[in-house]
Amino acid sequence: MKKLLLTGFEPFLEFPINPTETIVKELDGQKVGNYEIKGLHLPVDFNLAPKKIVEAVAEENPDAVISLGLAAGRAAITPERIAINCQDGEPDNRGVTLEDNAIEENGPDGYFSTLPIRRMANRLKEAGYPSAISNTAGTYLCNNVMYSVLHKLKSSDKEIPAGFVHIPASHALAAASKKSMASWSDGDLLQAITLIIEELD
Repeated sequence: MKKLLLTGFEPFLEFPINPTETIVKELDGQKVGNYEIKGLHLPVDFNLAPKKIVEAVAEENPDAVISLGLAAGRAAITPERIAINCQDGEPDNRGVTLEDNAIEENGPDGYFSTLPIRRMANRLKEAGYPSAISNTAGTYLCNNVMYSVLHKLKSSDKEIPAGFVHIPASHALAAASKKSMASWSDGDLLQAITLIIEELD
């Protein structure tokens, strides 16, 4: 059986709950499709998050990597098309703020996802879940992690499916938030990610 490295993040900024943390915990050790899942929780830390996931790729030698991130405000699950060589945005959980900072000083401007993102989005829509391909993973930790993994794989001449998927808020997060936002049930989020994993070769 193949191995999937599935990652999520801890809560961050004004969000006291991160549903990606729940999904990764639920799926860790489970078998979905042709894959056994190795779950990994990442800190919202510009320095540690990319380091931790790159180390996990080296140690676990997975056959695929899917990283999950929260996109509070989005109503659909959105596989990301591209990661760019830039760190910018709000402070991380250590209070570090970066502006126009390169992830890899001599790295390319961007990397395209090697996940079957069109199949994934179509599978979700066929199952009745809102989904669309996103053309920006932003410049915060989600983009940072996606770029770092793809750079590591490219540098190692390792060709495996890898990329990033943003998910909406859970009902629990929406209820705890002071802002109004679209939300999904934990069950629907979990089922949707399971369907995405089933689309891996």
